[in-house]
Amino acid sequence: MGKQAMEEQSFNLWKYTWKISNFTCLTRKKYYSKVFTHSDNAWRILIFPRGNNTEHLSIYLDVTDCERLPSGWSRNTHFKLILVDQDNYGNSRIKETEHNFTARKSVCGFTFFIPLSEVHDSRNGYLVSNTLTVVAEISTPQNAAENTRLAEPPANIPQVTPTDTFDTYFSNLEEMINVAESSPARGGSNAGNQKDVLLTSEAPTLEEVKKAKLSLKECLSDIFKLNIKDRLVEAVSTLSIAKRGLSQDQQKSVKAFWANFDEFTSDFLTFERDNFEFEMQKLLKDQMFVTMKKNHETHILYKQLLGDLTGEEEELNKKVEEVKSRKEKLISDWEILMVKSEEAKSRYRDQEKKVAEAEEKKRIAEETLSRSTTAWSNLKTHFG
Repeated sequence: MGKQAMEEQSFNLWKYTWKISNFTCLTRKKYYSKVFTHSDNAWRILIFPRGNNTEHLSIYLDVTDCERLPSGWSRNTHFKLILVDQDNYGNSRIKETEHNFTARKSVCGFTFFIPLSEVHDSRNGYLVSNTLTVVAEISTPQNAAENTRLAEPPANIPQVTPTDTFDTYFSNLEEMINVAESSPARGGSNAGNQKDVLLTSEAPTLEEVKKAKLSLKECLSDIFKLNIKDRLVEAVSTLSIAKRGLSQDQQKSVKAFWANFDEFTSDFLTFERDNFEFEMQKLLKDQMFVTMKKNHETHILYKQLLGDLTGEEEELNKKVEEVKSRKEKLISDWEILMVKSEEAKSRYRDQEKKVAEAEEKKRIAEETLSRSTTAWSNLKTHFG
């Protein structure tokens, strides 16, 4: 009999959708949705974006302001929590359960709702345009006790707001700027290469060898640069075919260097090209860094302006409330005036009727008086 009664019992169904924007920018441990009501109860969704001490997304259903609920309050509730696949609803992750909510057990849900790796996997449709969508479907018996009331969330519970997102983003940007400023600067030297060597089959004179050795020594006094390549080619090419004026070790060294001269200069040319690319990329990076820093400074200015505007808004709201109060009083006085006017109009119409009646009596009295006056005049004529 009891089971049949349960099956025949009607239920109140309710669905609430919570779209969480800028999901990857959320930094607090937990967030609450706005409060919504169902069967005279106040509910909200509770979510842990980075998991409740686990590598899973954690989602719960919560009764708000439970410490103010009447003693002995309870609500048996069947509910579903749905993580919506925004590309294909059929792939949405759904979990459901039944729980007897009380003032002491006001939260129920799923700590291991879904692995965070699956939430952030771009192949799934859970996170689209950095927005996560969570749905709560609640059903409670229609004859549930009416011993609850609407409760607002406590003021100290964090709610997701646009300025929270701004603060989070620009705090991360500030950290990036600080790291960039503290990083050691990278640098490089300029080098290059070109190949245009003219060889001679004739052995140089002793004077030419002496001159080439001096030129080579001057070239070797500093690191290789493209502007000394021609001098270096001339000196090394001369010394590589010299028959005298060089020691055996010097001849071996010069010939080995000359044999690999193309590779040597190619290495410097490659470095010169890559170093130029590095300097260009570094310049662009520095420009982007300056832009980021300016944007962060603008963010600080915006925060100050927001504070000023919030203060102005509060003052305007006070004035609006005052104007509303005066308007309400004016309308109230106007309604009273209308009632008094209606009473006066009604009394005026009554008085009109009384005046008409009195006027008729007066007319009759005047006719009667006229006859009496005529009779009096006739009598006076005969006896006067």
